[in-house]
Amino acid sequence: MNKNPQITVLSMKTKVSVCIVILLLYFTYGAEAIDYYFHPKTGNDLANGTSEMSPFKSLGKLGELKLEPGDRILLAAGEEFTETLSIINVHGSFEHPILIDSYQNNGTTSIGKAIINARGLLNGVFVSNSSHIIIRSLEISANGPLDDIGYGEMRVGVMLLGIGNDKIQNIHLEDLNIKNVFHEKEGVSRSQTEVRSANGTQKYGWGIRLVAQDNSEIEQIEIKKTRIENVSHTGIKLTGTQRQNIRNIRIYDNEVTRTGGPGIQMSGVKFVHVKGNDVSYSGSEDDSRKWGRGSGLWTWSASYVMIEHNRFTHANGPGDSAGAHIDFNCDNVILQYNFSAENAGGFCEILGNNYNCAYRFNISVNDGHRIKGENGAFQEGKIFWLSGYQGEQKPRKGPINSYFYNNTIYVKPGQTSKIAVDNGSNGLLIVNNIFHLEGPVEFVAGDQYKQDESKGDKNLQRVLFENNLFLHSTNWPKNSMLNDQKPLFGSARFKNAGGLDPQDYIPLDDVVTKGIPISFIPGDDFGLMSGLEMNQDFLTNPIDANPSIGAIKFINN
Repeated sequence: MNKNPQITVLSMKTKVSVCIVILLLYFTYGAEAIDYYFHPKTGNDLANGTSEMSPFKSLGKLGELKLEPGDRILLAAGEEFTETLSIINVHGSFEHPILIDSYQNNGTTSIGKAIINARGLLNGVFVSNSSHIIIRSLEISANGPLDDIGYGEMRVGVMLLGIGNDKIQNIHLEDLNIKNVFHEKEGVSRSQTEVRSANGTQKYGWGIRLVAQDNSEIEQIEIKKTRIENVSHTGIKLTGTQRQNIRNIRIYDNEVTRTGGPGIQMSGVKFVHVKGNDVSYSGSEDDSRKWGRGSGLWTWSASYVMIEHNRFTHANGPGDSAGAHIDFNCDNVILQYNFSAENAGGFCEILGNNYNCAYRFNISVNDGHRIKGENGAFQEGKIFWLSGYQGEQKPRKGPINSYFYNNTIYVKPGQTSKIAVDNGSNGLLIVNNIFHLEGPVEFVAGDQYKQDESKGDKNLQRVLFENNLFLHSTNWPKNSMLNDQKPLFGSARFKNAGGLDPQDYIPLDDVVTKGIPISFIPGDDFGLMSGLEMNQDFLTNPIDANPSIGAIKFINN
C-alpha cells in the first residue's frame, strides 16, 4: 500500500501531462495539414493552390511542394490531365498519410474521377522512394504514343519503382479505373513466336506494376476496389528479386478484365494475400497489340501466398492460361474458395521445384478445353497437371508435397478432360474431390516447352490418393501412373450443373457426406501454412466433425 499520497498525486499529474502532450501532437499534425487543389483548365501555377478558387494547373507543380503528413492532393473530378502524376521522395506518416484524390468542383457539373491521360508518356502515376500515401478515385489511361518515344519497354497505368536502396512502404491504391493502356500505336500485331515466348519480349502496356530492383524494398502495399480493363499485357504485376523484396501485399476486391496477358502475376514476393478479385478474359486477343496469352493469376518464385475467394474465368492462350497456376520455384502457395470456369489452359497447374502448395475447396467448371495443335495451341488444356519444369536450363524436378482436396470439378459432355503428372513429383495428396466429368478423360504428357516425364523407371513417391467421388469408373484415365485406391462412384446431383454460379454446385445427393479427414502426406511434417483443417466450405457453411466430399457440403433440407 502506498503510504505517500504526494507521490501518487505527482504520478497522476505526470500521466495527465503526457496524455495532453500526445493529444497536442496528434491534433497539431491535423491542424498543419494542407489541401492542394489542381485543375487543368482553370488552374494557375502562380496561384497558392490551397483552395478550389485558386487551384494549381500542372501536376508538375507537385515536385515543388514540400508535402507533409496529412496533406491532400486534390484533382478536379471529370477533368483531364495530360501529365504523369509523380510522387518521388514523399513521406506521410502511418497516422497521417498523404492523400491523393479527386474533388467535386463546387458549383459545376463535374462528377466522377479526375482523369489522367498518359498518352505519349511512360506512366500515368509514378511512385518512387515514398511512404504512407493513399492514391484513390482516379481514372488513368495511356493508349499508345503520340510519337515513338524510343525507350523503355513498359507503359504503365500506375508504377511503383524501387531502385538502389529505395524503400516504398504503406502505399494504398483504391478505387482506381485503369483502362486502355498500350505502348504501341494501333495496328501493331504479335507473331506466334512472340506469343510462345515466356513473358513476351516486345513493348506492352500494363495496369499496375510494382518493381523492386537492386537492394530496394517494397512493403505494405494494398491494391483495392480497382478496375483494370483493356491493357496489352498484365493487369497487376509484382516483380521482385531473388531476395523476395516485395513483401506484405494485399490485393483485394479488384476487377481485372480483357488483359492481353495474365490478370495478376507475381514473382520475387513474400507474404501476399489475394482475395475477392474478379479476373476475366485474361490473354485477350481483341486488339492486335495484346500479347494474347495469360492465366487469370500465376505465381513464380513466391513464398507464403494465400489466394482465396476469387473468380477466374475465360482465360485464353495457346499455352498456360489456366484460371490460376503455380509456376516453378514457389513454396506455401494456397488456392482456396476460388471459382474457376471456362479457362482454356485448365484448373490445377503446379510446376517444378514447388514445395507445400495446395488447391482446396475450389470449384472448377469446364476448364482445360484447349486442344493442342488447334488455333496455334502448343499445350493441351488440363484439369490437373503436375509438371517437373523448373526452367529450360535445369533438369526436371517435380513439385514436392502437393495437396489437392475437397475440390469440385465439373466438365460438360463433349469436352475431353486431360490429366498430366510428371513422374518426378514427390509427395501428393488427392482426397475428397468430386470429378464430375461428363465427357472422355485422357492422360497426356505435360508439355511446358518439352514434355514432362510420365513414363520410365521413376515411380511417384509418397502418394495418398483415395476417397474421391467419380461420376463413373472412366472418370480417371486407366493408363495413368496413379489411381484412386478407394474410389467412390456416383453423382453429387448438382443443383444446376454447367452453371456459372457457385451455388449451382450445391450437391443434392448425400453421397458427398462420405468424406474422410485430411492427413499429412507421409514424410511431410509441415503440411500447409494455415493448417490442413478448414472451418467452413465454399459457401461458408460450417464444417462439422464429419467431413464432406467436394467444395460444398450436403445440407439435408
